[in-house]
Amino acid sequence: MKREEAWQLLTEYTQNEGLRKHALAVEACLRAYARKFGEDEEKWGITGLLHDFDYEQHPSPEEHPLWGSRILRERGYPGEVIYAILSHADYLQDQYPRRNLLDKALYAVDELTGFVTAVALVRPNKDLREVTVKSVKKKFKQKAFAAKVDREAIFRGAEELGVDLDEHIALVIEAMQGIAEELGLAGSSKSG
Repeated sequence: MKREEAWQLLTEYTQNEGLRKHALAVEACLRAYARKFGEDEEKWGITGLLHDFDYEQHPSPEEHPLWGSRILRERGYPGEVIYAILSHADYLQDQYPRRNLLDKALYAVDELTGFVTAVALVRPNKDLREVTVKSVKKKFKQKAFAAKVDREAIFRGAEELGVDLDEHIALVIEAMQGIAEELGLAGSSKSG
C-alpha cells in the first residue's frame, strides 16, 4: 500500500473538492491516532484517505461503501483496511461491527472532522488555529449549526474508542491544524 496510489484512486473516483478535503482530514486524524496507539500510521492514514472514495459516485446506503470495498479488494488492499471502511457505516453494523482500534478510530473521527471544518468556516478568518475544544462543544448545542452532522455518532465514536470526548476533539483539531493549508482553512495568514 502506497499513499500516492491511494491518492490516485481517491482522485479517480472523487472530483468534489470538499470530499477530497474530508478524506485528507480523516487521513490526518487517523495518522495522529495511529501514533497515539502505536499502530501502523501508513495503513491507518490510507484507510482514512479511502474511506469515502466511492461516495461521490455511489452515495446510497445500498452501495456505499460496499461498492468501493469491491474495488479495494480487486486492487489488493488488506482485509483490515476494507473491513474498517465497511464498518464505518452505521447501517452495516449488523454485518460489519466495529471490533478493533482502526475500525473504531475511523468511525470516531469521520463525523467530527466535518463538524470541526464547519466550526472553522464560521470563524472570521476561516482559520483552524482559531478553533478550540470549547468552541466545538459550544456549537454542538446549536442544533441548526451543521445540522447534517450526526452529533450522536461523534459522542458514540469517542465512547467506542474509549477516549475522553474533550481529548478526542483536541486530537482531531490538532491533526487538522497540521494540514490547514491543504484543507483551505489556514485563514488570512495563508502564504502564497
